[in-house]
Amino acid sequence: MYIIQGLQCRNCGRSYTLSPTHICEFCFGGLDVVYDYSKVGHTFTLKALENRPYNIWRYKELLPIEKEPVCGFNVGFTPLLRARRLERLLGIKEIYIKNDAVNHPTLSFKDRVVAVAISKAVEFGYDVISCASTGNLANSVAALAASCGLKSYVFIPWDLEAGKVLGTLIYGAHLIRVKGTYDDVNRLCSEIAENFEWAFVNINIRPFYAEGSKTFGFEIAEQMNFKLPKHIVVPMGGGSLITKIWKAFKELQTLGFIDAIETKMHGAQAEGANPIVSAYKQGRKTIKPVKPNTIAKSLAIGNPADGAYALQTIRESGGTAEDVTDDEILEGIKMLAREEGIFTETAGGVTVAVTRKLKEQGVIGEDDSVVIAITGNGLKTQEVVRNNMGEPTVIEPNLKDFEKIYCTVI
Repeated sequence: MYIIQGLQCRNCGRSYTLSPTHICEFCFGGLDVVYDYSKVGHTFTLKALENRPYNIWRYKELLPIEKEPVCGFNVGFTPLLRARRLERLLGIKEIYIKNDAVNHPTLSFKDRVVAVAISKAVEFGYDVISCASTGNLANSVAALAASCGLKSYVFIPWDLEAGKVLGTLIYGAHLIRVKGTYDDVNRLCSEIAENFEWAFVNINIRPFYAEGSKTFGFEIAEQMNFKLPKHIVVPMGGGSLITKIWKAFKELQTLGFIDAIETKMHGAQAEGANPIVSAYKQGRKTIKPVKPNTIAKSLAIGNPADGAYALQTIRESGGTAEDVTDDEILEGIKMLAREEGIFTETAGGVTVAVTRKLKEQGVIGEDDSVVIAITGNGLKTQEVVRNNMGEPTVIEPNLKDFEKIYCTVI
């Protein structure tokens, strides 16, 4: 029973067979995976979910893998946490944190997409896995390729955070730092993909890779007993994640798991890398590339591949797009840590800060429910907060010195 029907252009609707390609040769639109939902419904049921492992493969009928997956068996089903202290601080009735900062193995949501991409790449016969990355993807490709015994070549901007560089090298990946921005790296990788028989997860394998992001949405729905929140705030770099969460909800609706979708999808960017937000605010359908300049390096993409589709998702859902300054990003990181004990990287600082901004603007009401997407761990981007936290107190190893501090503190 073939559930996956093929690929389809997201612009002109032209159909393609399943192959390692990602661009429509007629209109240059992005390609999307198409499923036969009547067949999906035969085996993808609530009853079936009760007996499946808590990883991304519990949604296997809605992922583009035809054989058995080769990795990712511990990826996914990360916590959806009620953020009661943050609720009181921001004046919102219900706030939930979808926390992929603890995803396995590399502490980011990219483990989802890479597990799917590598499994599909192996189906296509590739034995070298590659990517252009702003950091988290580099870590995931290196780790999951290593777990399958595959070679990996990873390309990153030259100024990436040290934690993400080390978090790629440790797995034995061939790491190449490119003197340029992510967009320069991506252009180079597109050329390499044309000349080498490598599986670039976010280029020639991109339609399949992107489907892994749907599991973030599937989990939110399932963890909320298929009663969706009023709002979801999602970070946008390339723009794919917000579109795939939306696709996940629509697929669940098609299959009868949820009724009408009333969730508003809100896209969050850093002010220094905001091409999607700018297009939204100016009422444009097209994206004007920018040169990124922000501490949120994981979102520092000036020409987002899925930017136009992210705009479509935001508008279709009745949501909005907003950006925040670097100072607001830092405050968002500290706010989530101090109120909820979650240390997020800069992308999470963006979504927390944008949530606060949308509440202040009246976009999010005090009686609403909100899910904030946290997509990476703060241990990877310690540089951005290191100089904003002060220094620990130093004392001699005696009670007298401690009492001096204690009396001062109280």
